[in-house]
Amino acid sequence: MATQTKLTFKEKVGYALGDTAANIAWRTVSYFLPIFYTDVFGLEAAVAATLLFLIRLSDGVTDLVMGNIADRTKSKYGKFRPWLLWTALPFAVALVLQFTTPDVSLTGKIIWAYGTSIFYTLTYTANNVPYSALMGVMTSDVKERTELSSYRFFGAYFGGVIATIGVIALVDYLGEGNENLGYQYTMYVLAFILAGCSLITFYTTRERVPAITTSNLKDDYKDLIKNVPWLILLFIGFVFVTYNVIKQSTTMYYFSHYVRNEDNFLGSLVEWGGEKGLAGLYLLSLLVISMISTVFAPALTRTFGKVRLFMMSILFSAVTAGAMYWLEANQVGSIFTLGILSEFGAGLMPVLFFAMLGDAADFSEYTNGRRATGLVFSAGTFAMKFGGGMAGFITLMILNFYKYDGEIAVKTPEMLEGIKLNMSIVPAAFVLVGVVALWFYPLTSKKMNEIEATLAERRADFDSTQSTL
Repeated sequence: MATQTKLTFKEKVGYALGDTAANIAWRTVSYFLPIFYTDVFGLEAAVAATLLFLIRLSDGVTDLVMGNIADRTKSKYGKFRPWLLWTALPFAVALVLQFTTPDVSLTGKIIWAYGTSIFYTLTYTANNVPYSALMGVMTSDVKERTELSSYRFFGAYFGGVIATIGVIALVDYLGEGNENLGYQYTMYVLAFILAGCSLITFYTTRERVPAITTSNLKDDYKDLIKNVPWLILLFIGFVFVTYNVIKQSTTMYYFSHYVRNEDNFLGSLVEWGGEKGLAGLYLLSLLVISMISTVFAPALTRTFGKVRLFMMSILFSAVTAGAMYWLEANQVGSIFTLGILSEFGAGLMPVLFFAMLGDAADFSEYTNGRRATGLVFSAGTFAMKFGGGMAGFITLMILNFYKYDGEIAVKTPEMLEGIKLNMSIVPAAFVLVGVVALWFYPLTSKKMNEIEATLAERRADFDSTQSTL
């Protein structure tokens, strides 16, 4: 089977919509689930923090399992594509249930929160691990894969736009003042779009790179543990996801309780949605700049290389985010400016990360003569969910340390200090560790050119052998 290296615009866009689907769920959960749990659902910050941490920690194992399952899936549609078809509806249902408030006791609510969170993370895994791995078998061209990753995260950030606009605009409107019902009804709309995007990805993409796998799970895991680039990427993915989600999950707290719009910055928006409207514009601004950063990602990668660009992105994003700590509550223009600058760097990180996972899969094939693409790409969802869980835990535990109480309308200076730290210093300090890890990443541009050439020769020999049988 010959490997096609150039992808059509239609297929790139179709693939991107798969992450539009995933990010409708991911961004909704990252942005709104913590404040939904503390201010609407009725959980204490410490209870919600423990829940998010335990669910994401335990769920990390399922990513590796799902990677193996996907690698061994046999269907007329391929190994990875069919999972987008099979999980579209369950994934949509899981999103709705997670933002549904049952009329039960507090204990019942805690049980419901754990159950729906487990269901959500399992369906996310079954959908997103194969989806991520699909990029690794659509093309074997390293540069084309970077461009595909750029399309992917343009679609991902577009999903974030849909989620942000959906929640900000629809919760009050559909709930008619009842936030419990407003969140639930809003999720019906978002879930419908999520399922549709996932199905479009299934119908518009194809698998082309032959998977040279082994039936021995033990060998797959041995290959993985010896894959130094993958181990480094696993850590880096965890770090940057934690960084992003701490900031994202703090945004609603920050604008709802800290920011004072005394200079009437974009006053018409505040008139429309109050602090939520201003928070919505802030989140949308970050998503738009993230989408713009994906457009520049291929050119910047060609100029600097993936590793150096990743380091630069972390340093720039961390410094500008950390500087937000010293902004006063009424400096809304400066808050937007620093947030947008920080997000340009942050928006590049997942583009580079998932392109580099494809490189790690190539390295495994180059070194071992076999390729467990799904298992390698499971690092993506493992990092996202474990990092997201850790971020939720850190965010809520810091709020708990500063005695945050969702039922108090006017927050104390102590509570506001915790919110400010979560928006700036805490995530910035966390992500800087990723720069150190990247110093040890061995797959330079030169090395990847060597690997790509070698694999192309092997696959040509494989095709030639197959054609003579």
